Amino acid sequence: MTQRSILAGKNQTIIIKTGLSVVVRGVDGGLVTATTEHKWGLKVERHNAAEFARARAAVGEYVLFDLRFKKPSPLRPSPVGRGDGGEGEVIEVQMGGSGEVFVPFESNLKIYAGKDIDVQGIRGQVDAYAGFKVNMQNVYCLGNASAGWTMNLDCETMIGKEVTFGAGSDLRFHVADLTSARLRVKDIGGYWEARIGDGEKSVYLKCGGDVTFVTDQKVEPLPPNYILGRIEKPSAA
Repeated sequence: MTQRSILAGKNQTIIIKTGLSVVVRGVDGGLVTATTEHKWGLKVERHNAAEFARARAAVGEYVLFDLRFKKPSPLRPSPVGRGDGGEGEVIEVQMGGSGEVFVPFESNLKIYAGKDIDVQGIRGQVDAYAGFKVNMQNVYCLGNASAGWTMNLDCETMIGKEVTFGAGSDLRFHVADLTSARLRVKDIGGYWEARIGDGEKSVYLKCGGDVTFVTDQKVEPLPPNYILGRIEKPSAA
């Protein structure tokens, strides 16, 4: 087993890129720790955020993701400021195979995987792009996400007022504080629209399997067909 650790700052931006699958967990403390059982390489580095105008993830000769992005603003500014080592810097974890990464709870994550992503217990923002599966549980802020196969999202809040999430197979979507939204869904059963509250946000969910929309709010079907798809209540804590 190969392991590497690096000291992180408050609200640290961490980029994780893996050729296969990755499990990411939030933990107490200030260390980012990555481990892998594979012999395909593990690298943990610190960079200036300006170096990451483009995030690129590749396996061998095949480019999985090649995306431009802006460094997310911290959700809660650190009282320490630049002296905490987090602002103006990103930490990058690269592994050729599969592995685990443990990060401070408050981290902001961008995760790219050739196969699966499983991330839990993060109080910052998470963006996830997987070739197969994405699973987010107990995540504070949902950023962008896509999956070639299934996606299961369970988050407290999300960024943006007009958002789209797509998966190749089934998609399960739960954002706890979503109380005013216009919902558009396109799945294997067809197309339907609905409204929650005043419909202030726009949420478009599309997949090749079934969409399950999870909410404790009243969902109102919209014309012309007044059709609702699969809607469930959140499970009790």
